[in-house]
Amino acid sequence: MTQHSIETDIVLIDIIDFSRLSMTQQLEIISYLSLTYKKMIQKMLKSSNIPMKRMLQGIIPTGDGFYCILHPDLRGFGPILGLSFLHFSDYIAKEYPYFKGIRVAVHTGEIYRFEDILGHDNYVGDGLNECARYIEIKNLIISTVIISDNAYRSLDEFLKRYPDFHTLLNQCEFRHSSLHTFFDKHKIERHGYLIWMHKGGIIPPPKLKNPARPADKE
Repeated sequence: MTQHSIETDIVLIDIIDFSRLSMTQQLEIISYLSLTYKKMIQKMLKSSNIPMKRMLQGIIPTGDGFYCILHPDLRGFGPILGLSFLHFSDYIAKEYPYFKGIRVAVHTGEIYRFEDILGHDNYVGDGLNECARYIEIKNLIISTVIISDNAYRSLDEFLKRYPDFHTLLNQCEFRHSSLHTFFDKHKIERHGYLIWMHKGGIIPPPKLKNPARPADKE
């Protein structure tokens, strides 16, 4: 088991009213969602010329969605990936009338990697739990992504490292709300922002030139 924590972006996808669908519909929509998002990610990787592990270190199913664990070198890209997922979900809605869309939350937090029973990498930690609290915010507008204040700071640092992405987001008419403050179900105060793009699109990650850090290879 990895003994040190990993600080990275966590993107949570939650299918709206998934539990209200029939079992057949649940299987149909989660299968189609997984397949189409896989193709979307593969196109993003091809465009950026990086392997999967340099973008996503893991995907954790939640039953009605999934967590995406980004590589630490892409910290700050999580909100942009969340917007890409949201944009692509519009195409899925055209295929399945009963699909009401997705909610997306992004948080920069700490997690631990461990080997599960099947010998696969898996993750646990406060970062996952904290990300889930943001998806619970009431009156979350479907066309927006909710990001924590930590994720917002990571995004700001990412755009300073990659000014071309700052220009690209401006072209897509990227917007964010003022700071939202709310209390989660545990009565803990949370702070975050709603983000959206007037001109949606799928934005690939930057091409990473530096090799993975030794800590990320464990």
